[in-house]
Amino acid sequence: MIKKYTLKNLDCASCAHKIENMINQREDINEATLSFANGLLIIDSNQAIDIHELEKLIQALEPEVTIEEKDAHHHHHHEEHTHHHDECSCGHEHHEHHHEHCECGHDHEEDHRILNEKGTISYHIAGLDCASCAMKVEDAIQKLSTVEEAVLNFSTETLQVKPQGHVEKDVLLKELQKTIDQVEDGVVLSYKNQSRVIEKPQLFVVKDHLSLIVGILIYIVSLIFEAQAFSFVGFLIAYILIGYDVILKAAKNILRGEIFDENFLMGIATIGAFAIGDYPEAVAVLLFYSIGEIFQSYAVNKTRNSISALMDIKSEYANLKTSNGVQQVAPEEVKVGDILVVKVGEKIPLDGVVVQGHSLLDTSSLTGESVPREVLENQEVLAGVVNLTEILEIKVTKPYVDSTVSKILELMENAASKKAPIEKFITRFARIYTPTVVGLAVLLAIVPMFIFEDAQFTDWLYRALTFLVVSCPCALVISIPLGLYAGLGKASKVGALIKGGNYLELLKDVDTVVFDKTGTLTKGSFDVVEINGQDDLLMYGAYGEYYSNHPLAKSIVKKYGKAIDESLISDFKEIAGKGIDVYIKQHHVILGNATFFEEKNIVVKEPSRVGTIVYIAIDEKFAGSIVVADQIKETTKQGIQSLKKVGVKNTVMLTGDHHKVAQDVASQLGIDSVYSELLPSDKVTQVEQLLSQKQGYVAFVGDGINDAPVLARADVGIAMGGVGSDAAIEAADVVLMQDNIETISDAISISYKTNRILKENVAFTLIIKIGVLILTMFGMSNMWMGVFADVGVTLIAILNSMRILR
Repeated sequence: MIKKYTLKNLDCASCAHKIENMINQREDINEATLSFANGLLIIDSNQAIDIHELEKLIQALEPEVTIEEKDAHHHHHHEEHTHHHDECSCGHEHHEHHHEHCECGHDHEEDHRILNEKGTISYHIAGLDCASCAMKVEDAIQKLSTVEEAVLNFSTETLQVKPQGHVEKDVLLKELQKTIDQVEDGVVLSYKNQSRVIEKPQLFVVKDHLSLIVGILIYIVSLIFEAQAFSFVGFLIAYILIGYDVILKAAKNILRGEIFDENFLMGIATIGAFAIGDYPEAVAVLLFYSIGEIFQSYAVNKTRNSISALMDIKSEYANLKTSNGVQQVAPEEVKVGDILVVKVGEKIPLDGVVVQGHSLLDTSSLTGESVPREVLENQEVLAGVVNLTEILEIKVTKPYVDSTVSKILELMENAASKKAPIEKFITRFARIYTPTVVGLAVLLAIVPMFIFEDAQFTDWLYRALTFLVVSCPCALVISIPLGLYAGLGKASKVGALIKGGNYLELLKDVDTVVFDKTGTLTKGSFDVVEINGQDDLLMYGAYGEYYSNHPLAKSIVKKYGKAIDESLISDFKEIAGKGIDVYIKQHHVILGNATFFEEKNIVVKEPSRVGTIVYIAIDEKFAGSIVVADQIKETTKQGIQSLKKVGVKNTVMLTGDHHKVAQDVASQLGIDSVYSELLPSDKVTQVEQLLSQKQGYVAFVGDGINDAPVLARADVGIAMGGVGSDAAIEAADVVLMQDNIETISDAISISYKTNRILKENVAFTLIIKIGVLILTMFGMSNMWMGVFADVGVTLIAILNSMRILR
């Protein structure tokens, strides 16, 4: 009996290892695997497990860690949400699946869609244009008593909130909005799945920047008449018109206790410059900063939209066939069994089966495949693909919540909230960097007064003020998450769903890729490749295997291809793991492996082809053999070669097949090492052995259905064609949308490129900032350079992150 548990607060890999070892030492446990990456504990035990006792044992090692059963967890939330959402304010209860309106007019289905299966509510957060503000908003929401957990993703404008206890969703929305308003102005929260139009970013809207335009004109006039006494008034008016927004935000933040904020730092620097008589420069710096902010906001929105366009796979509507004709409805409103009409050029809104028509489908948005796929009646189709040639009628098989599109979008959204090590480093760095530079600025203004006799206070104060301008780490705080998200989006475009920035960063260090053979490297469908013996040998083989359910048996019956007369078969006996003893047309026929024939004392003749061999004897005499082989996928050999090109040093194949068959497949594909005749549990042991002797990271690639423990155990678990398999999506870190291992090398290449660009951003930003700080200390820079080191560098870093999408 296999049970899955989620471990919370597991924040170190060695602790995970200790917990796993402790559980494995128990006598009532056959096997336990704990994945540090996703906190997933899988236990195989013949006895019932007391979860409370298990939690006590775990907490004896790691007091912070809590445990909950995976299925029970979902079920619990499901029940909680049924209870919470099916009784409306007017007291009427509604059955969970009925899409009804109660007397108070509430649509209860809407509530079901807002809460996802993890009990988390997703919101769209609009109007956030700086990453440090996003961090402040997230911190403020985390402190609310009604919130258990909150993750704000600046790149995707998504806020995910897990409510604490029982709280009305609309009450929670109001409370969240109130909290945000206290921290940041102009930020609006709405439910994520309410359809919203992606607005095309505009660089400059005149009516939004009237004060800036008037300020620039007054500044130019003041510059022309700089020698006149009244120019001071002009500069002051220009300063107020251009910078009132910055000063206002700074004042509000000070009242909230937020001192190290870029508006405050910029305000102090320019007011200071004004105070020491540098009027033109004070206004110019603020002007340059404001224009830089406009460009920065535009670049951020452009990047977001480019990434959103990559993942624009959801259809905004569905054409529902009703008794009154075809009606346009939201995909969320469609029920299982409904018939949808999909016109040429439209996306398929939900997963279903074609009931009428045949067409070509563009699946590139899901799988990255450029060649259109033909679809006929009674064939399954997935949401998100585009209908190219003819009208199709589709019977819906899954509600929107469970559709491929919904799963992919949720995966991508959750992926962005799993922070990569480089992102965590930047968050920690940002918290230290700003106070440090501000502290140095204060020292720079005061200390030289005591050291140098001829020190001019205004001169050193100017240098200190320039320090303040450079002290905001925006370039890194914005460009790193954007870059990682662009990498995740780019990978999804080639058909690889990577479940976190952490795995995207890890992929570049994978040097060993382990493959399960059947269904991954091979098709998993057996074909007869050789028949050695008399002309009617295939007939005897097909009749002999007719009552067996073994894949080998089915492939022999399929190869025979004629109708089977069951009256000619009698006394059928199947001996597990050996073969079949049967009478066909009154002849005694034995079919099976070499061991079975040894027991019967019948001498066999080896065939020339490698494969799984079915020997056949008729009336106790050897009659010949049929060789059956699993077919290698067309893309496999190319996939192995492409992995070598991207730096994977070691490819390994694991299989339950006979050693000879395994070696033959490996030599055809160019695989480095083979482990054959393995039981499913041996695969975990084998991967653990590879993990213990590794230099880099170990990735395991399987078809996801029976590979969950191994997928969870490897550093990176990669599931093939995993859209349909919940086990794969649950246990794997990377899900390949199609059965093609070439996608793995594409994902590794994207990981290399993303990490290279992020490192460029970090190096470039720090070199420029530290360079300007050093020049400022020696009086060799000015505020213009300071503003460039802040806004200019941020802009360049964002544009550099955009290169990932190309």
